[in-house]
Amino acid sequence: MTGPFSSRLGCSTISFRHQNLARALTTIAGLGFTEIDLGALPGVCDHVPYVLDEVAVDEVARTVAASGLTVRSINGDIGDLNAHRRVERSDGGGSGPDDHDGRDRHTEMLVELAAATGARALVLPCGALDHQPIESLPADLDRVAAELLTAASAAERRGVALWTESLHYHRLCFNLERAQALTDRLDGRVGIVLDFSHVVASGGDPVEFIDRFGPRIAHVHIRDAVPGNINLSVGNGVVDFGRSLKALADAGYTGHFSLELETRDVTHDERPAATTAAGLLITDLI
Repeated sequence: MTGPFSSRLGCSTISFRHQNLARALTTIAGLGFTEIDLGALPGVCDHVPYVLDEVAVDEVARTVAASGLTVRSINGDIGDLNAHRRVERSDGGGSGPDDHDGRDRHTEMLVELAAATGARALVLPCGALDHQPIESLPADLDRVAAELLTAASAAERRGVALWTESLHYHRLCFNLERAQALTDRLDGRVGIVLDFSHVVASGGDPVEFIDRFGPRIAHVHIRDAVPGNINLSVGNGVVDFGRSLKALADAGYTGHFSLELETRDVTHDERPAATTAAGLLITDLI
């Protein structure tokens, strides 16, 4: 263990999304963490520019390097993966915002950012921010899986893994059954991220998630929740972290954890102390 926290426990920059990237990194390092997940989620965490080009990749990578923190993953988004890609019209009239070039270019830049920062993986979501399928559930799941596998191939070429948060309370795959249906469509190139808060918010049990997907779990996000609400500080919800972390250990999990404290029950001034308390609790349980 380095500092007060387990070396397996990092802090997502999403936890300090109200600060700019340099300040958030300084805050996280000052608390004693040595590892981060880097938030690149438009509208959620703007630590990575929405228009991501080579200049932006270089700027973000240099800011991260100056902090001395290591990067476990880039938590990104490349659009609604269950939406049809727009194809070029035969009359040369072009395509729309979800065209091949736009999505593939953003994926490429996120992969380049992961490589430039030394991140182990790029994390992509499990579909649009809507439980309702666009076409039908099987067709939408097929489309999400195909997009994730395409991104995994792009990441693999740069030595970067591809992970997905297969259960996300606000997205297409919002419960255990849909997470199972998506995972059944993926191969070993796509690792699974477990977020306790999303499982509990959906009415599920993290231990059941671990029983189903244990060997494929590549990373774990830490945040508390109650059914219907993912935005609670550790200790303010009903997640049984002791039972869940023991189940992970019993399943042979040896990976890392990240405090992703996108919480709304503390003020910004209270956030560093709440993050430290959460980190100490999880360190004891790990």
